[in-house]
Amino acid sequence: MPRGKIELKNYVESLSILDADGNVDASLEPKLDAQELRLAFAAMLRARRYDERMLKLQRQGRIGTYGPALGQEAASLGPAFAIGKNDWLVPSFREPAAMLHRGWPMHKLMLWWGGNEFGSVVPDGVNDLPICVPVSSQCLYGAGVAWGCKIRNDGTIAVAFTGDGGTSEGDFHEAMNVAGAFKLPLIMVVQNNHWAISLPREKQSASDTIAQKALAYGFNGIQADGNDILSMIAATREAADRARKGGGPTLIEAVTYRLGVHTTADDPKKYRTEEEVECWRAKDPLIRFWTYLLAKKVMDEKARELLEEEINNEITAAVERTEAYEPDVLEPFRHSFATMPPHLEEQMMQFQAYLESIGAHPGRASNDKIETARGIH
Repeated sequence: MPRGKIELKNYVESLSILDADGNVDASLEPKLDAQELRLAFAAMLRARRYDERMLKLQRQGRIGTYGPALGQEAASLGPAFAIGKNDWLVPSFREPAAMLHRGWPMHKLMLWWGGNEFGSVVPDGVNDLPICVPVSSQCLYGAGVAWGCKIRNDGTIAVAFTGDGGTSEGDFHEAMNVAGAFKLPLIMVVQNNHWAISLPREKQSASDTIAQKALAYGFNGIQADGNDILSMIAATREAADRARKGGGPTLIEAVTYRLGVHTTADDPKKYRTEEEVECWRAKDPLIRFWTYLLAKKVMDEKARELLEEEINNEITAAVERTEAYEPDVLEPFRHSFATMPPHLEEQMMQFQAYLESIGAHPGRASNDKIETARGIH
């Protein structure tokens, strides 16, 4: 057998539709009507203002550690915007834009970051999994959900998110291998924000791109401009169409940047320069999209002012609702099993008796209150 170059049937592409100044390549522009464009901008702005408020709440000690998504709104929202309600979304923890757009009440996300597991209860009618922090573990969940979609053969697909650091985890590669081998209707979105906490992208992998990792598993990859909402929508639409037709998975590398801290426990000034951050700040996805909308005369400054006011009121109401929630210290007993076993029930009664003996109020909620808290919208 002679030596020669092996031609691969799969390929890797790059995609950018809006440039850094908001100018559009009309030949690649996805079909979105004025209402859809306004909705997309509102979703991005809503996520940005939510993110900013959450940082303030954490600094004030009103929630726990928080992982902001500043600058990554388009990379998160684009895939969520491009799929259907019956499709599945499997987030990590930097996808508030996607989750809010999909129907998660804002106060539920706040409850989650405040350490309350009611924030993990998926709203009725939303085909999503809850926030998942363990790096790349959600990739396997996404592959499993996609496998279920294929078995049911109902035309639905799954979209899973991870970061550039997540591609170094075994879970990511196991999910990719299973997705390729069984041609699962999975879209794997890697938010390449250039930093896995303090480890830069160039030290994370020797690959020229993250998108090319798809080739090793037998499917296509695309490197999309993750700060361009139009590119993310277009790339996802194409991948979703392929998946629904039985063409298998796609890896989308969303090239973006983490403008803020990794989490509120991090100090990025110790490992990156402000000059680097400022370079990417000029590519802010909100600014680019807003410039595009103004040029198309889809929105104006007055409409934005009204939108800002509406979002501010929503966030304020969500904070009030979150902080009005009374935790129940007996919840771990009630939610460990569908039907509480006798030994656990005995332990709960002993614990409740102890609390009462020391004058502590267990905060025990009625069944109605529990169900309301689990299903509030």
